Amino acid sequence: MPIVVRIDVELAKRKMSVGEFAERVGLTPANVAVLKNGRAKAVRFSTLEAMCRVLNCQPGDLLEYVEE
Repeated sequence: MPIVVRIDVELAKRKMSVGEFAERVGLTPANVAVLKNGRAKAVRFSTLEAMCRVLNCQPGDLLEYVEE
């Protein structure tokens, strides 16, 4: 898939656990895992906004386009 999700990188930078991140964003840890592993087919803008707010980052820090 040409879109790579970089949530794990941002979590590591902040030394934040998946559980803490999930709670603060309002997702289940299972749904965070789906996003992290690139299995999600879509992300709501409200969810992306919440992730950026919690991590204090830009959408481009979480999502990257990589040619196959």
